[in-house]
Amino acid sequence: MTLPQKASAALVSDQTPDTNATPDQLIVPASDLFDMAEIWRRLDADITADDTAKDIRKTTVKHLLTVKKDGFAKIAAAFTKHPFAARETTRSYAYLTDCIIKTTLRVAETYLHPLPNPTEGEYLAIMAVGGYGRNEMAPFSDVDLLFLMPYKMTPWAESMIESMLYILWDLRLKVGHASRTVKECIRLARDDYTIRTSLVEQRFIAGYAPLANDLKTRLWDDLFKTTGPEFIEAKLQERAERHRKQGGQRYVVEPNVKEGKGGLRDLQSLYWIAKYLKNVDVARELFELGMFKPEEYETFFQAENFLWAVRCHLHLISNRAMDQLNFDLQVEVADRMGYKDRAGRRAVEHFMQDYFRYATRVGELTRIFLTALEASHAKPEPMLTRILRRKRSVKPGYDVKQNRLTIADETEFLADNLNLIRIFEEALRTSYFLHPDAMRMLAANLHLIDDDMRNSREANRIFIDLMLKHGNPERSLRRMNELGVLAAFIPEFEPIVAMMQFNMYHHYTVDEHTIQCISTLAQIEREELVEELPVASGILKAGVNRKVLYIALLLHDIGKGRDEDHSILGAKIARKVCPRLGLNRDECETVEWLVRYHLLMSDMAQKRDLSDPRTVRDFAKAVKTLKRLDLLTVLTVCDIRGVGPGTWNNWKAMLLRGLYAETANALETGLEDINRETRETEAKSMLRDALSGWDKKQLRAETARHYGPYWQGLPTSAHVIFANLLKDLSNDEIRIDLTLDEDRDATRACFAVADHPGIFSRFCGALALVGANVVDARTFTSKDGYATAVFWVQDANGSPYEASRLPRLRQMIDKTLRGKVVAGEALKSKDKMKKRERAFRVPTSVTFDNEGSEIYTIIEVDTRDRPGLLFDLTRTMAAANIYIASAVIVTYGEQVVDTFYVKDMFGLKFHSEAKQKALEKRLRAAIEDGAQRARS
Repeated sequence: MTLPQKASAALVSDQTPDTNATPDQLIVPASDLFDMAEIWRRLDADITADDTAKDIRKTTVKHLLTVKKDGFAKIAAAFTKHPFAARETTRSYAYLTDCIIKTTLRVAETYLHPLPNPTEGEYLAIMAVGGYGRNEMAPFSDVDLLFLMPYKMTPWAESMIESMLYILWDLRLKVGHASRTVKECIRLARDDYTIRTSLVEQRFIAGYAPLANDLKTRLWDDLFKTTGPEFIEAKLQERAERHRKQGGQRYVVEPNVKEGKGGLRDLQSLYWIAKYLKNVDVARELFELGMFKPEEYETFFQAENFLWAVRCHLHLISNRAMDQLNFDLQVEVADRMGYKDRAGRRAVEHFMQDYFRYATRVGELTRIFLTALEASHAKPEPMLTRILRRKRSVKPGYDVKQNRLTIADETEFLADNLNLIRIFEEALRTSYFLHPDAMRMLAANLHLIDDDMRNSREANRIFIDLMLKHGNPERSLRRMNELGVLAAFIPEFEPIVAMMQFNMYHHYTVDEHTIQCISTLAQIEREELVEELPVASGILKAGVNRKVLYIALLLHDIGKGRDEDHSILGAKIARKVCPRLGLNRDECETVEWLVRYHLLMSDMAQKRDLSDPRTVRDFAKAVKTLKRLDLLTVLTVCDIRGVGPGTWNNWKAMLLRGLYAETANALETGLEDINRETRETEAKSMLRDALSGWDKKQLRAETARHYGPYWQGLPTSAHVIFANLLKDLSNDEIRIDLTLDEDRDATRACFAVADHPGIFSRFCGALALVGANVVDARTFTSKDGYATAVFWVQDANGSPYEASRLPRLRQMIDKTLRGKVVAGEALKSKDKMKKRERAFRVPTSVTFDNEGSEIYTIIEVDTRDRPGLLFDLTRTMAAANIYIASAVIVTYGEQVVDTFYVKDMFGLKFHSEAKQKALEKRLRAAIEDGAQRARS
């Protein structure tokens, strides 16, 4: 075949390689990424007269694939050396992609579909749209292209586009494309905001430049000029919906860097809106147009660079498009970006603290920008605000602007530094939100909050009133925190701002968790949670020292993130902060005690056997007074609920209510009333009432066949079930009862079987095999040799089993208990750790307590949770001839605390230190063996 002549000059006027063109700010020199003159020379040399279209595409792909791989490798290597050089990196990927597309177009028009004399309708412009149009690309970003034609699609244009796409797909680029005329672009963009947004950022790459210019002119003149407000409204609705889908919080612990609140998409939305209204091309123009102050533009610049750096690292680590900062990826990104372990915290926690601080700044910039648009009437005020607008009077020195509270005279306002917190009180009093101008002023003058102000009685009165007087403390505290005012006024709070706890239990950063806790307390006070939290609601209604409670919640986690136990350190900090806040000596001591022991009630309720009288006695001795018990109960409820959605449930509520009721009774009537004999007598009496239809002889036999712990450790409903299960039970029979326990949000599994060594472990193995999570368990041996055991279990979602699943559950348990399925072997394939959970470190600790129970040794195993762990631990104890009376299991994300009440083979406690060490060694070995199996 004869090689075609070069195509029309009008079509390829920009296609001649300019070897002097060197784009600015690339992380690798342009000539090292793509030497266009040399590559085109090689292609011209390799494409011969005899080549078919398939051969030409193959030759092109061979050359460009080599260049692409080499270029991507060079960019990745340079980015690894300079892990914060995000702009240079994203531009480099975009530049390399541009060069590939230009070369693809040249091959298509020169060799595949030459057109020496194009007609007026046979021109083509290649446009980049979306993020690619903005010259920003992560390693695996989509390549969004618009093939632009003057009129309708011609056969030549269709062939050109098809050939180009085949080459680009063979180069393994993820291409999104559309083929349209200028007229079609305007028409479709008018009706579809997604298309309109992509066209806001259109950028000419190659082809017929006048066509691209025509599109740009028509977009501004025919569409953008007249539809600014409606576009802004659409983008804000889209933003709100995006945030809702991502969890609605800026501080979710596995954020989406692109779509999440405070992420890249929020910054890009500002670009889109500004470009739509003002035709800006770069962020600097936002500052030049007066929408941002110099320091705000610098924040914008830094936040955008940081978020892009994180996104690029995510792509490179995952080797695919990945925008979700999952736990395992957080560790790797932190390492790539050079973060180190220091000050008692992991590198990943320092990295995520920076991430959340930038996300907060992005939120501030968005508010400032949107309010500036409102001021220029480009964005309408919310409809509800306009309809319900009611001019509320404000105190002298303040003003209302755009229905938000602002400052009348900045000089006069700043003359009294107490105004830096008074404004929050005025905002709560009038229910106005702060105007961004006021927020800007506050953030710029934090240096005025000095030691004199921190020690001022009036300043501290205002601050405490913000929490106590207006019924909405979280609003002012959150805004104070985001603007830096809270950390400036209480410097001890600053280290926990945006501090992430790298675990699967806490949903929020430490500061946001604190504010969520205070929000819960305010909800209880507003009587919004009476049905859900009757005890806490009753305590508050009866009256407590509210000031103590609010300040204790504000300070309860203030010691986190250091080497020292955060409860002990927090109490020391409280001792220093409380007098400054104006609390009297008694109040200071109470707050200090609450901070020091804020985990005590939660630990006692969730990690100890509440049926053991010693548990209540020890807890009552610790709290000493009903006043402290009331305060600690409310604080504990708020603390658990503030961890995150779904953390509070009926199980925890039932445990805390039970502990509160028994402790309150003990404090009022005396600790001596709490004893096993009293409980046993009451339990037998209630069983007789419940089984009133039984024969008296059978009833006497049932009440006589069990030892004391059986009567103290179970409710009457369980005693009734076991009485029926044990009735006429033969030695080779296994009886099982599965019942929904609504009070505990769990399925109650009761077993009755002839007793033999290791039976508790076999129950655990059977439940592990069906994927049941054990949250509490009791086992008892009757005087006539039968084992009765009750387990409260939940499914993988932390819920009781649905009724339809119970028959299969029963069948599998029965098979395992009869030895038809060997749990140890069957669990090996199920006992695997998910990839995203492997990055967590949970040190193992094994403790022995001989004081917490009168007749048992309490063994507490704190370690990394995984399927089959409870079975491994109980099997190890069974092999050591240890009798397990009960097991209490509490999980905190990836961490689990398994507490066992045990005796040795002689029915004695483990007093011998040598025996304790030997058992601890065996338990640690079982944990490590299982962990290795789970990681493999």
